[in-house]
Amino acid sequence: MNIAHNLIRSTLLAAVIFWVIVFTDDIDINLFPYIIFSLIPIFLSVSIVILITICSIFWLSNYENNTLVFKHYFPYYAVIVFFVSCFGAFMSDFNIGIIAFFTSAYITTCQAWVWFSKT
Repeated sequence: MNIAHNLIRSTLLAAVIFWVIVFTDDIDINLFPYIIFSLIPIFLSVSIVILITICSIFWLSNYENNTLVFKHYFPYYAVIVFFVSCFGAFMSDFNIGIIAFFTSAYITTCQAWVWFSKT
């Protein structure tokens, strides 16, 4: 598993998804400098989530083939993360920032599973 490469790709994917959703609500020119600065907390949150939830499953599984790990654990992971994301969006009273966070987290973690299973 090339963890560093997947973390960088996941960070960029999460940042793009997050800011696209935020900018659908209102495009404000003053927010553009925050895009660069947002990569740091996005990288930290992506790294923590991927290392704790996805990499630990690959490291602790009994399967030697990453594709078998993906086929066995990914459906459960996707369902749990989907319901947690929906619950978070619902509890935030559908705040656009929270929806952007949970949507980017869900899509990014699902894609990270695919990237980790192919390596």
